Amino acid sequence: MWTEKNNKLSKTFKFKDFQEAFAFMTRVAFLAESQGHHPNWSNVYNTVVIELNTHDAGNIVTEKDHKLAKAIDQI
Repeated sequence: MWTEKNNKLSKTFKFKDFQEAFAFMTRVAFLAESQGHHPNWSNVYNTVVIELNTHDAGNIVTEKDHKLAKAIDQI
């Protein structure tokens, strides 16, 4: 579940291993590029943390963030 806190929409994803986590990040990268909206994220072994906000709008959560979050959940 995505949570909104401190002007960020955030979610943590856990995978079987690093390879699955990295494959997920690759799919998200192509999706984000197609939407012209890029996440702040981190990866440690099997865990990917994604934070979304819209830099052009003053680093707040906007509809662009919710749209990307919904698309990420469909991966």
